Amino acid sequence: MKQSRTPLFDQLIKHNQENPISFHVPGHKFGEVFLEKGKSFFSDILKLDATEITGLDDLHSPEGVILEAEELLADLYRTQKSFFLINGSTVGNLSMILSTINENDIVLVQRNSHKSIMNGIKLAKANPVFISPDYNLEYKVAGGLNIDDIKSAINQYPNAKALILTYPNYYGLTYDLKSIIDLAHTHGIPVLVDEAHGVHFIAGDYFPQSAVELGADIVVQSAHKTLPAMTMGAFLHFQSSLVSRDQLQFYLQALQSSSPSYPLMASLDLARSYLGTYSQEDLTYLRGEIESFRNTVNNIETIRLLNQGDPLKMTIQAAGTLSGFELQRILESQGIFTELADPYNVLCVLPLLKKGMEHRWLEAANSLVASAQSIEKGQSISENHFIKNNAISTLAVGYKEMEHQDTEVIPLDTSAGRICAESIIPYPPGIPLCLPGEVLREADLQTISYLRNIGAKIQGGEFLSADKIKVFKSWGI
Repeated sequence: MKQSRTPLFDQLIKHNQENPISFHVPGHKFGEVFLEKGKSFFSDILKLDATEITGLDDLHSPEGVILEAEELLADLYRTQKSFFLINGSTVGNLSMILSTINENDIVLVQRNSHKSIMNGIKLAKANPVFISPDYNLEYKVAGGLNIDDIKSAINQYPNAKALILTYPNYYGLTYDLKSIIDLAHTHGIPVLVDEAHGVHFIAGDYFPQSAVELGADIVVQSAHKTLPAMTMGAFLHFQSSLVSRDQLQFYLQALQSSSPSYPLMASLDLARSYLGTYSQEDLTYLRGEIESFRNTVNNIETIRLLNQGDPLKMTIQAAGTLSGFELQRILESQGIFTELADPYNVLCVLPLLKKGMEHRWLEAANSLVASAQSIEKGQSISENHFIKNNAISTLAVGYKEMEHQDTEVIPLDTSAGRICAESIIPYPPGIPLCLPGEVLREADLQTISYLRNIGAKIQGGEFLSADKIKVFKSWGI
Protein backbone atom coordinates (compact mmCIF):
# COMPACT_ATOMS: atom_id res chain seq x y z
CA MET A 1 0.00 0.00 0.00
CA LYS A 2 1.14 3.55 -0.67
CA GLN A 3 2.19 4.98 2.70
CA SER A 4 2.10 8.57 1.45
CA ARG A 5 -1.70 8.37 1.44
CA THR A 6 -3.69 9.95 4.30
CA PRO A 7 -7.31 8.96 3.62
CA LEU A 8 -8.91 10.21 6.83
CA PHE A 9 -7.13 13.55 6.86
CA ASP A 10 -7.86 14.08 3.16
CA GLN A 11 -11.56 13.36 3.65
CA LEU A 12 -11.78 15.87 6.50
CA ILE A 13 -10.14 18.52 4.34
CA LYS A 14 -12.50 17.73 1.45
CA HIS A 15 -15.53 17.99 3.73
CA ASN A 16 -14.37 21.36 5.07
CA GLN A 17 -13.75 22.73 1.59
CA GLU A 18 -17.38 22.03 0.70
CA ASN A 19 -18.35 24.72 3.25
CA PRO A 20 -20.85 22.50 5.13
CA ILE A 21 -23.64 23.90 7.28
CA SER A 22 -23.53 22.09 10.63
CA PHE A 23 -26.70 21.01 12.41
CA HIS A 24 -24.81 18.31 14.33
CA VAL A 25 -22.37 18.10 17.23
CA PRO A 26 -19.89 19.43 18.30
CA GLY A 27 -21.38 22.71 19.43
CA HIS A 28 -18.67 24.98 18.06
CA LYS A 29 -19.98 24.31 14.50
CA PHE A 30 -16.55 23.99 12.88
CA GLY A 31 -15.32 26.97 14.91
CA GLU A 32 -18.13 29.40 14.07
CA VAL A 33 -19.36 29.44 17.68
CA PHE A 34 -16.32 29.97 19.86
CA LEU A 35 -14.96 32.38 22.44
CA GLU A 36 -13.19 35.16 20.57
CA LYS A 37 -9.98 35.07 22.64
CA GLY A 38 -9.39 31.44 21.59
CA LYS A 39 -10.29 31.67 17.92
CA SER A 40 -6.84 32.58 16.64
CA PHE A 41 -5.39 29.46 18.26
CA PHE A 42 -8.19 26.98 17.60
CA SER A 43 -9.78 28.10 14.34
CA ASP A 44 -7.89 25.81 11.95
CA ILE A 45 -8.09 22.68 14.08
CA LEU A 46 -11.82 23.20 14.72
CA LYS A 47 -12.45 22.96 10.99
CA LEU A 48 -11.46 19.28 11.30
CA ASP A 49 -13.35 18.62 14.52
CA ALA A 50 -16.30 16.74 13.06
CA THR A 51 -18.37 13.75 14.11
CA GLU A 52 -19.63 10.51 12.54
CA ILE A 53 -21.52 12.08 9.64
CA THR A 54 -21.83 10.78 6.07
CA GLY A 55 -18.42 10.26 4.51
CA LEU A 56 -16.38 10.48 7.72
CA ASP A 57 -16.83 6.89 8.95
CA ASP A 58 -17.05 5.57 12.55
CA LEU A 59 -14.09 4.51 14.67
CA HIS A 60 -16.13 1.82 16.42
CA SER A 61 -17.44 0.29 13.21
CA PRO A 62 -15.14 1.50 10.44
CA GLU A 63 -16.12 0.85 6.84
CA GLY A 64 -14.66 3.82 4.97
CA VAL A 65 -11.76 6.24 5.46
CA ILE A 66 -10.99 5.20 9.05
CA LEU A 67 -10.86 1.56 8.00
CA GLU A 68 -8.58 2.50 5.11
CA ALA A 69 -6.32 4.48 7.47
CA GLU A 70 -6.09 1.52 9.88
CA GLU A 71 -5.34 -0.84 6.99
CA LEU A 72 -2.43 1.40 5.99
CA LEU A 73 -1.22 1.19 9.61
CA ALA A 74 -1.43 -2.63 9.58
CA ASP A 75 0.40 -2.68 6.25
CA LEU A 76 3.21 -0.53 7.64
CA TYR A 77 3.73 -2.74 10.71
CA ARG A 78 2.82 -5.98 8.83
CA THR A 79 0.24 -7.10 11.37
CA GLN A 80 -3.03 -9.00 11.14
CA LYS A 81 -4.93 -5.94 12.36
CA SER A 82 -4.00 -2.52 13.73
CA PHE A 83 -6.17 0.03 15.50
CA PHE A 84 -6.20 3.76 16.18
CA LEU A 85 -6.49 4.59 19.89
CA ILE A 86 -7.82 7.95 21.01
CA ASN A 87 -7.49 7.40 24.79
CA GLY A 88 -3.72 6.89 24.75
CA SER A 89 -1.74 3.73 25.37
CA THR A 90 -3.68 3.41 28.62
CA VAL A 91 -6.83 2.23 26.85
CA GLY A 92 -4.77 -0.13 24.71
CA ASN A 93 -3.15 -1.68 27.76
CA LEU A 94 -6.51 -2.09 29.50
CA SER A 95 -8.11 -3.62 26.41
CA MET A 96 -5.36 -6.12 25.66
CA ILE A 97 -5.36 -7.32 29.28
CA LEU A 98 -9.13 -7.61 29.67
CA SER A 99 -9.42 -9.47 26.35
CA THR A 100 -6.77 -12.00 27.37
CA ILE A 101 -7.26 -12.84 31.06
CA ASN A 102 -10.25 -13.53 33.28
CA GLU A 103 -11.03 -13.46 36.99
CA ASN A 104 -8.63 -15.59 39.08
CA ASP A 105 -6.33 -16.26 36.11
CA ILE A 106 -2.62 -16.20 36.83
CA VAL A 107 -0.76 -13.61 34.78
CA LEU A 108 3.01 -13.06 34.68
CA VAL A 109 3.86 -9.36 34.64
CA GLN A 110 7.01 -7.29 34.62
CA ARG A 111 7.15 -5.50 37.99
CA ASN A 112 8.28 -2.16 36.57
CA SER A 113 5.21 -1.84 34.37
CA HIS A 114 3.14 1.31 33.99
CA LYS A 115 0.20 1.85 36.34
CA SER A 116 -2.24 1.21 33.47
CA ILE A 117 -0.96 -2.37 33.28
CA MET A 118 -1.51 -2.84 37.00
CA ASN A 119 -4.96 -1.26 36.73
CA GLY A 120 -5.89 -3.64 33.91
CA ILE A 121 -4.95 -6.67 35.99
CA LYS A 122 -6.93 -5.29 38.92
CA LEU A 123 -9.99 -4.71 36.73
CA ALA A 124 -9.75 -8.30 35.49
CA LYS A 125 -9.46 -9.50 39.12
CA ALA A 126 -6.61 -11.72 38.03
CA ASN A 127 -3.72 -12.97 40.17
CA PRO A 128 -0.49 -11.22 39.16
CA VAL A 129 2.90 -12.87 39.51
CA PHE A 130 5.49 -10.10 39.41
CA ILE A 131 8.88 -10.63 37.79
CA SER A 132 11.46 -8.11 38.94
CA PRO A 133 13.65 -6.49 36.31
CA ASP A 134 17.40 -6.32 36.23
CA TYR A 135 18.88 -3.15 37.68
CA ASN A 136 20.85 -0.97 35.27
CA LEU A 137 23.88 0.21 37.21
CA GLU A 138 24.75 3.05 34.82
CA TYR A 139 21.29 4.59 34.67
CA LYS A 140 20.45 3.53 38.25
CA VAL A 141 16.97 2.49 37.13
CA ALA A 142 15.02 -0.71 36.63
CA GLY A 143 15.66 -2.17 33.19
CA GLY A 144 14.29 -5.24 31.43
CA LEU A 145 13.83 -8.89 32.28
CA ASN A 146 16.21 -11.76 31.82
CA ILE A 147 15.12 -15.07 30.38
CA ASP A 148 16.19 -17.13 33.41
CA ASP A 149 13.65 -15.33 35.60
CA ILE A 150 10.98 -15.88 32.93
CA LYS A 151 11.80 -19.60 32.83
CA SER A 152 11.58 -19.79 36.61
CA ALA A 153 8.20 -18.01 36.64
CA ILE A 154 6.76 -20.30 33.95
CA ASN A 155 8.03 -23.38 35.78
CA GLN A 156 6.38 -22.21 39.00
CA TYR A 157 3.17 -21.09 37.27
CA PRO A 158 2.73 -23.27 34.17
CA ASN A 159 -0.97 -22.35 33.94
CA ALA A 160 -0.27 -18.65 33.45
CA LYS A 161 -2.65 -17.15 30.89
CA ALA A 162 -0.42 -14.30 29.70
CA LEU A 163 2.98 -12.67 29.99
CA ILE A 164 2.85 -8.86 30.11
CA LEU A 165 6.04 -6.95 29.36
CA THR A 166 7.30 -3.39 29.01
CA TYR A 167 9.71 -2.78 26.12
CA PRO A 168 11.57 -0.45 26.02
CA ASN A 169 11.50 1.21 29.41
CA TYR A 170 10.95 4.96 29.69
CA TYR A 171 14.67 5.60 29.13
CA GLY A 172 14.74 3.61 25.89
CA LEU A 173 16.54 0.59 27.36
CA THR A 174 15.77 -2.74 25.72
CA TYR A 175 16.55 -6.41 26.36
CA ASP A 176 16.40 -9.82 24.64
CA LEU A 177 12.68 -9.75 23.98
CA LYS A 178 12.77 -12.22 21.10
CA SER A 179 14.01 -15.13 23.24
CA ILE A 180 11.37 -14.39 25.88
CA ILE A 181 8.55 -14.28 23.31
CA ASP A 182 9.71 -17.57 21.79
CA LEU A 183 9.88 -19.19 25.23
CA ALA A 184 6.38 -18.04 26.18
CA HIS A 185 4.93 -19.22 22.86
CA THR A 186 6.52 -22.64 23.37
CA HIS A 187 4.33 -22.91 26.47
CA GLY A 188 1.23 -21.52 24.71
CA ILE A 189 1.39 -18.24 26.64
CA PRO A 190 0.49 -15.06 24.72
CA VAL A 191 2.84 -12.10 25.11
CA LEU A 192 1.35 -8.63 25.58
CA VAL A 193 3.76 -5.73 25.24
CA ASP A 194 3.46 -2.14 26.38
CA GLU A 195 5.73 -0.54 23.76
CA ALA A 196 4.57 2.99 24.48
CA HIS A 197 8.05 4.38 23.86
CA GLY A 198 8.95 2.33 20.78
CA VAL A 199 6.48 3.38 18.09
CA HIS A 200 9.34 4.64 15.87
CA PHE A 201 11.51 1.52 16.11
CA ILE A 202 10.54 0.32 12.63
CA ALA A 203 12.07 3.47 11.09
CA GLY A 204 15.39 1.69 10.49
CA ASP A 205 18.37 -0.15 11.92
CA TYR A 206 19.48 2.90 13.89
CA PHE A 207 16.82 1.81 16.39
CA PRO A 208 16.16 -1.41 18.32
CA GLN A 209 13.70 -3.89 16.82
CA SER A 210 10.03 -3.41 17.61
CA ALA A 211 8.05 -5.92 19.66
CA VAL A 212 5.81 -6.19 16.60
CA GLU A 213 8.75 -7.41 14.50
CA LEU A 214 9.81 -9.77 17.29
CA GLY A 215 6.46 -11.59 17.31
CA ALA A 216 4.52 -10.33 20.33
CA ASP A 217 0.80 -11.14 20.23
CA ILE A 218 -0.48 -7.65 21.05
CA VAL A 219 1.60 -4.47 21.08
CA VAL A 220 0.47 -1.04 22.28
CA GLN A 221 2.36 2.08 21.23
CA SER A 222 2.03 5.76 22.15
CA ALA A 223 2.17 7.41 18.73
CA HIS A 224 2.30 10.86 20.33
CA LYS A 225 5.53 10.20 22.24
CA THR A 226 7.97 10.22 19.31
CA LEU A 227 5.82 10.55 16.16
CA PRO A 228 4.18 13.84 15.12
CA ALA A 229 0.76 12.91 16.53
CA MET A 230 -1.47 14.71 18.99
CA THR A 231 -1.36 13.85 22.68
CA MET A 232 -3.48 10.75 23.49
CA GLY A 233 -2.95 9.33 20.01
CA ALA A 234 -1.82 5.69 20.10
CA PHE A 235 -1.73 2.45 18.10
CA LEU A 236 -2.60 -1.13 18.97
CA HIS A 237 -1.29 -4.03 16.86
CA PHE A 238 -2.78 -7.53 16.88
CA GLN A 239 -1.06 -10.62 15.47
CA SER A 240 -2.09 -13.63 17.54
CA SER A 241 -3.65 -17.07 17.38
CA LEU A 242 -3.71 -17.19 21.19
CA VAL A 243 -5.97 -14.19 21.90
CA SER A 244 -9.51 -13.55 20.69
CA ARG A 245 -9.59 -10.64 18.27
CA ASP A 246 -13.36 -10.35 18.79
CA GLN A 247 -12.82 -9.91 22.54
CA LEU A 248 -10.15 -7.31 21.91
CA GLN A 249 -12.41 -5.32 19.59
CA PHE A 250 -15.23 -5.46 22.15
CA TYR A 251 -13.08 -3.93 24.87
CA LEU A 252 -11.69 -1.29 22.52
CA GLN A 253 -15.18 -0.06 21.67
CA ALA A 254 -16.36 -0.41 25.27
CA LEU A 255 -13.49 1.55 26.81
CA GLN A 256 -12.87 4.21 24.19
CA SER A 257 -15.03 7.31 23.84
CA SER A 258 -18.08 6.94 21.64
CA SER A 259 -17.32 10.50 20.46
CA PRO A 260 -13.74 10.13 19.23
CA SER A 261 -11.74 13.21 18.31
CA TYR A 262 -11.39 13.58 14.55
CA PRO A 263 -8.41 15.96 14.77
CA LEU A 264 -6.68 13.37 16.94
CA MET A 265 -7.47 10.52 14.53
CA ALA A 266 -6.37 12.66 11.59
CA SER A 267 -3.07 13.28 13.35
CA LEU A 268 -2.64 9.51 13.70
CA ASP A 269 -3.25 9.14 9.98
CA LEU A 270 -0.62 11.79 9.27
CA ALA A 271 1.85 10.37 11.80
CA ARG A 272 1.54 6.91 10.25
CA SER A 273 2.26 8.40 6.83
CA TYR A 274 5.23 10.33 8.26
CA LEU A 275 6.73 7.08 9.55
CA GLY A 276 5.67 5.08 6.51
CA THR A 277 7.58 7.39 4.18
CA TYR A 278 10.68 7.58 6.39
CA SER A 279 13.68 6.87 4.14
CA GLN A 280 17.28 5.80 4.55
CA GLU A 281 18.27 9.36 3.68
CA ASP A 282 16.10 10.61 6.52
CA LEU A 283 17.71 8.13 8.89
CA THR A 284 21.24 9.13 7.86
CA TYR A 285 20.38 12.80 8.34
CA LEU A 286 18.82 12.14 11.76
CA ARG A 287 21.83 10.13 12.91
CA GLY A 288 24.15 12.98 11.96
CA GLU A 289 22.06 15.59 13.75
CA ILE A 290 21.76 13.55 16.94
CA GLU A 291 25.40 12.49 17.07
CA SER A 292 26.57 16.07 16.51
CA PHE A 293 24.36 17.27 19.36
CA ARG A 294 25.44 14.46 21.66
CA ASN A 295 29.11 15.20 20.95
CA THR A 296 28.55 18.82 21.98
CA VAL A 297 26.86 17.76 25.20
CA ASN A 298 29.58 15.19 25.90
CA ASN A 299 32.16 17.97 25.98
CA ILE A 300 30.46 19.66 28.95
CA GLU A 301 32.58 18.66 31.94
CA THR A 302 29.94 18.79 34.66
CA ILE A 303 27.34 16.81 32.71
CA ARG A 304 27.53 13.10 32.01
CA LEU A 305 25.68 11.74 28.99
CA LEU A 306 24.50 8.11 29.04
CA ASN A 307 24.50 6.11 25.84
CA GLN A 308 22.41 2.95 25.71
CA GLY A 309 19.23 1.87 23.96
CA ASP A 310 17.05 4.15 21.84
CA PRO A 311 18.98 7.09 20.31
CA LEU A 312 15.90 9.34 20.62
CA LYS A 313 16.23 9.09 24.40
CA MET A 314 19.09 11.18 25.79
CA THR A 315 19.70 10.69 29.51
CA ILE A 316 21.81 13.21 31.40
CA GLN A 317 23.39 13.02 34.84
CA ALA A 318 25.08 15.81 36.77
CA ALA A 319 28.71 14.97 37.45
CA GLY A 320 28.52 16.15 41.06
CA THR A 321 26.07 15.78 43.91
CA LEU A 322 23.03 17.24 42.17
CA SER A 323 19.98 15.04 41.91
CA GLY A 324 18.10 14.69 38.65
CA PHE A 325 15.34 16.89 40.07
CA GLU A 326 17.81 19.67 40.87
CA LEU A 327 19.43 19.38 37.45
CA GLN A 328 16.01 19.58 35.80
CA ARG A 329 15.24 22.81 37.66
CA ILE A 330 18.53 24.32 36.47
CA LEU A 331 17.77 23.35 32.87
CA GLU A 332 14.28 24.83 33.12
CA SER A 333 15.78 28.12 34.31
CA GLN A 334 17.60 28.19 30.95
CA GLY A 335 14.44 27.40 28.96
CA ILE A 336 15.04 23.67 28.47
CA PHE A 337 12.03 21.59 29.49
CA THR A 338 12.74 17.87 29.70
CA GLU A 339 10.54 14.77 29.74
CA LEU A 340 11.27 13.68 33.30
CA ALA A 341 13.67 13.72 36.20
CA ASP A 342 14.40 11.01 38.74
CA PRO A 343 16.81 10.94 41.69
CA TYR A 344 19.79 10.54 39.34
CA ASN A 345 18.80 11.42 35.76
CA VAL A 346 17.16 13.90 33.47
CA LEU A 347 15.59 12.43 30.34
CA CYS A 348 15.35 14.32 27.04
CA VAL A 349 13.24 13.02 24.14
CA LEU A 350 14.81 13.99 20.81
CA PRO A 351 12.82 14.63 17.60
CA LEU A 352 12.44 12.09 14.78
CA LEU A 353 13.55 14.52 12.08
CA LYS A 354 13.46 13.98 8.34
CA LYS A 355 16.15 15.20 5.97
CA GLY A 356 16.34 18.98 5.89
CA MET A 357 14.26 19.55 9.02
CA GLU A 358 15.82 21.84 11.59
CA HIS A 359 15.69 21.75 15.36
CA ARG A 360 16.96 24.21 17.96
CA TRP A 361 20.12 22.15 18.57
CA LEU A 362 22.54 25.09 18.87
CA GLU A 363 20.25 27.03 21.17
CA ALA A 364 19.80 23.94 23.33
CA ALA A 365 23.54 23.30 23.44
CA ASN A 366 24.22 26.89 24.52
CA SER A 367 21.58 26.59 27.23
CA LEU A 368 23.14 23.35 28.44
CA VAL A 369 26.54 25.03 28.62
CA ALA A 370 25.02 27.89 30.61
CA SER A 371 23.29 25.42 32.94
CA ALA A 372 26.51 23.48 33.50
CA GLN A 373 28.28 26.56 34.89
CA SER A 374 26.23 26.31 38.08
CA ILE A 375 27.03 22.62 38.63
CA GLU A 376 29.88 21.87 40.99
CA LYS A 377 31.99 18.77 40.63
CA GLY A 378 32.03 16.41 43.56
CA GLN A 379 31.20 12.99 44.86
CA SER A 380 28.25 11.35 43.11
CA ILE A 381 24.87 11.31 44.78
CA SER A 382 24.36 8.31 47.08
CA GLU A 383 22.56 5.43 45.41
CA ASN A 384 19.22 3.93 46.38
CA HIS A 385 17.62 1.02 44.53
CA PHE A 386 13.96 1.63 43.74
CA ILE A 387 12.93 -1.88 42.70
CA LYS A 388 11.81 -5.01 44.46
CA ASN A 389 14.50 -7.46 45.53
CA ASN A 390 12.55 -10.68 45.00
CA ALA A 391 12.88 -11.98 41.44
CA ILE A 392 9.35 -13.42 41.57
CA SER A 393 6.63 -12.24 43.94
CA THR A 394 2.86 -12.20 44.35
CA LEU A 395 0.32 -10.09 46.17
CA ALA A 396 -0.15 -10.98 49.83
CA VAL A 397 -3.86 -10.21 49.39
CA GLY A 398 -5.74 -10.74 46.13
CA TYR A 399 -7.81 -8.06 44.42
CA LYS A 400 -11.10 -9.84 45.11
CA GLU A 401 -10.31 -10.13 48.84
CA MET A 402 -9.42 -6.45 49.04
CA GLU A 403 -12.91 -5.38 48.05
CA HIS A 404 -14.36 -6.54 51.36
CA GLN A 405 -11.65 -5.43 53.76
CA ASP A 406 -11.50 -2.36 55.97
CA THR A 407 -8.55 0.00 55.84
CA GLU A 408 -6.88 2.34 58.28
CA VAL A 409 -4.34 5.14 58.07
CA ILE A 410 -1.22 4.71 60.18
CA PRO A 411 2.15 6.50 60.56
CA LEU A 412 4.46 5.72 57.68
CA ASP A 413 7.40 4.87 59.94
CA THR A 414 5.41 2.10 61.70
CA SER A 415 3.94 0.49 58.56
CA ALA A 416 6.68 -2.02 57.67
CA GLY A 417 5.18 -5.49 57.51
CA ARG A 418 1.63 -4.20 56.95
CA ILE A 419 -0.34 -4.74 53.73
CA CYS A 420 -0.51 -1.62 51.56
CA ALA A 421 -4.04 -0.48 50.65
CA GLU A 422 -3.18 2.19 48.08
CA SER A 423 -0.88 2.76 45.12
CA ILE A 424 2.26 4.84 45.62
CA ILE A 425 3.43 5.90 42.15
CA PRO A 426 6.40 8.20 41.43
CA TYR A 427 5.31 10.10 38.32
CA PRO A 428 6.80 10.16 35.85
CA PRO A 429 7.55 7.41 34.95
CA GLY A 430 4.31 6.05 36.45
CA ILE A 431 5.72 2.76 37.74
CA PRO A 432 4.12 1.86 41.09
CA LEU A 433 6.57 1.66 43.97
CA CYS A 434 3.91 0.08 46.19
CA LEU A 435 0.73 -1.65 45.08
CA PRO A 436 -2.42 -2.49 47.05
CA GLY A 437 -1.99 -6.00 48.40
CA GLU A 438 1.80 -5.89 48.68
CA VAL A 439 3.65 -6.13 51.98
CA LEU A 440 5.34 -2.85 52.84
CA ARG A 441 9.07 -3.29 53.42
CA GLU A 442 11.37 -1.04 55.38
CA ALA A 443 13.15 -0.29 52.08
CA ASP A 444 9.85 0.92 50.59
CA LEU A 445 9.35 3.36 53.47
CA GLN A 446 12.88 4.68 53.13
CA THR A 447 12.37 5.14 49.39
CA ILE A 448 9.09 7.00 49.88
CA SER A 449 10.70 9.35 52.38
CA TYR A 450 13.71 9.86 50.13
CA LEU A 451 11.58 10.66 47.07
CA ARG A 452 9.44 13.12 49.01
CA ASN A 453 12.47 14.88 50.46
CA ILE A 454 14.18 15.17 47.09
CA GLY A 455 11.13 16.69 45.41
CA ALA A 456 9.69 13.81 43.39
CA LYS A 457 6.05 13.94 42.35
CA ILE A 458 4.07 11.01 43.74
CA GLN A 459 0.60 9.96 42.61
CA GLY A 460 -1.53 8.21 45.20
CA GLY A 461 -0.62 8.18 48.86
CA GLU A 462 -3.16 10.84 49.81
CA PHE A 463 -1.93 10.88 53.43
CA LEU A 464 1.82 11.02 52.71
CA SER A 465 1.86 14.77 53.37
CA ALA A 466 1.06 13.88 56.98
CA ASP A 467 3.67 11.07 56.97
CA LYS A 468 0.94 8.44 56.96
CA ILE A 469 -0.11 5.61 54.68
CA LYS A 470 -3.27 3.57 54.15
CA VAL A 471 -3.10 -0.16 55.03
CA PHE A 472 -5.55 -3.03 55.43
CA LYS A 473 -6.71 -3.60 59.00
CA SER A 474 -6.85 -7.36 58.97
CA TRP A 475 -3.36 -8.29 57.80
CA GLY A 476 0.21 -7.80 58.84
CA ILE A 477 -0.47 -6.75 62.42
